Amino acid sequence: MRIRPISDSDLDELQSLARETGVGFTSLPDNREFLAEKIASATRSFTEATPVDQRLYFFVLEDEEQGKLAGCCAIDGQVGREVPFYHYRVGTLAHSSKQLDLHRTIDTLFLSSDHTGDAEVASLFLRPQYRGDDRRKERNGAMLSMMRWLFMAEFRDRFPDKVLAEMRGRFDENGRSAFWECLGSNFFPMDFNEADRLTGMGQKSFIGELMPKFPIYTPFLSEEARACIGQVHDQTRPALAMLKKQGLRWEGYIDIFDGGPTVEAYIDDVKGVRLSHHARVEIDPNAQSTGRPQWLAATTSMAGFRAAWVGRGPDANGVMTLNENEARRLEVVSGDTLRILDTDEEA
Repeated sequence: MRIRPISDSDLDELQSLARETGVGFTSLPDNREFLAEKIASATRSFTEATPVDQRLYFFVLEDEEQGKLAGCCAIDGQVGREVPFYHYRVGTLAHSSKQLDLHRTIDTLFLSSDHTGDAEVASLFLRPQYRGDDRRKERNGAMLSMMRWLFMAEFRDRFPDKVLAEMRGRFDENGRSAFWECLGSNFFPMDFNEADRLTGMGQKSFIGELMPKFPIYTPFLSEEARACIGQVHDQTRPALAMLKKQGLRWEGYIDIFDGGPTVEAYIDDVKGVRLSHHARVEIDPNAQSTGRPQWLAATTSMAGFRAAWVGRGPDANGVMTLNENEARRLEVVSGDTLRILDTDEEA
């Protein structure tokens, strides 16, 4: 298993992934033309042919034995520069009456675009057959999540100060969002899937045009809808847990449609960025794995970026010894430089 930038030849597999993501996975709609443009945009980004604030870095987890994609993830260099990036900000309004000696505080939702210009880690999806507790599967999701910190650390000057991640909100067993039905459905003349599809394809202007500009008092929402605020989809819990370990926190912003939380941090404070460092490659055909993968390694070339687990850590001189399979997977030779992360240390 290894991670690499997406390529034109991945279109069929990417569309297959998009069909498996399920309701609420906004960033990967099942639209072939849109996915082809996403691949083209990512290809331009990795070759640095687009401005820094318009770059989308899209990666795939490749199962070399099966010749298929096991999953994907992405980094949006800066959100909201071309299309508004909306959230609800959960706030509080205080009301008081001196005459009656009463004081009340009420939770509210404000339409905001406060995250304009921040980076976003997004589109993390791992096919069900690649999830599990056995040794071959247990760290696939972790690799997809954490390699993005190695990429951002290596190319730090391409990114702003802050990074965020939008988490898929709560849905019931029938794919129904109580938050949407109580709130969004009153302002958008469409069902959730259609609104989700439009935003996933970058058509977000209707949000600002149709949503109320004044604060929404949450007591007016149903109890079921209020219970969705800041809560995540069951399948999203592992991804959220990994982000929290890295230092991302919920600061009161939620998704417009499903109420899922947006977590955020300063990039330089993220553990995977702070604790990653360089090591020099030395290839030894006899190098043996130490068991459970602990060290994540990534190359230092943007266009030729590769990431994979490595079976051992660096020595006291900062030399990372790879066996021939690991070197082939990362496409490196002796003397090359890797950015590495001890994932047990950062956890």
